[in-house]
Amino acid sequence: MVKKKDLLYEGKAKKVYLTDKEEFLVTEFKNSLTAFNAKKLGSFENKGVINLSITTTIFKYLEKNGIKTHFVENISNNEMVVRRLKMIPLEVVVRNIAAGSFSSRFNIPEGEAFEKPFVEFYYKNDALNDPLLTDEHVLTLKIANQNEINELKLKALKINQALITMFDKADIKLVDFKIEFGKLGSGEIVLGDEISPDSCRLWDKKTDEKLDKDRFRRDLGRVQESYEEVVTRIQKHWGK
Repeated sequence: MVKKKDLLYEGKAKKVYLTDKEEFLVTEFKNSLTAFNAKKLGSFENKGVINLSITTTIFKYLEKNGIKTHFVENISNNEMVVRRLKMIPLEVVVRNIAAGSFSSRFNIPEGEAFEKPFVEFYYKNDALNDPLLTDEHVLTLKIANQNEINELKLKALKINQALITMFDKADIKLVDFKIEFGKLGSGEIVLGDEISPDSCRLWDKKTDEKLDKDRFRRDLGRVQESYEEVVTRIQKHWGK
């Protein structure tokens, strides 16, 4: 087990610590909730515990399905050891069903399923409000080369297919989600960050009830209960 040392970075939902081994970090999941680039703030008890549990279950599931992540092990109920990555400053979004900013940008009703899923890139830069990027933007800004762009898209769509199967078993629709990737010291690109109701739109398969951070964004109430519902459902099927 590694020994947690100094704080390296604190984000909206997590703290990241150095360890006594250079190749590993410790990620601590916080109880905070943010929306609209941290213009709206909130929290609830045990959110960090819930999101760690969901992320851990998902990462283990993805690893079993041939998708490499930065996850190593959990060392407490809200802390995980991860491999240290050089993060690629992109938010990689996969959309299966129209919702959120996509619906508002193009005036498409929420809930309309796309013929096939697709990937969008957003520049991970809070000062610029994480703008949408084309492939040409990514190349021009030297964020990634063409081979890396292609690889990110392929990995994202593979993750999407695995997660659709996983959530479907729990009677949940995977509407869309955001993921982040980074490079190991070898240059290999692997999945980092987290996958949780903070970064996914998850709807009940029968009722379309929202079970994600949109409940906080839109003041729908029952935020904590919805996160707890997600962890209960996926643990029932995938928590072993």
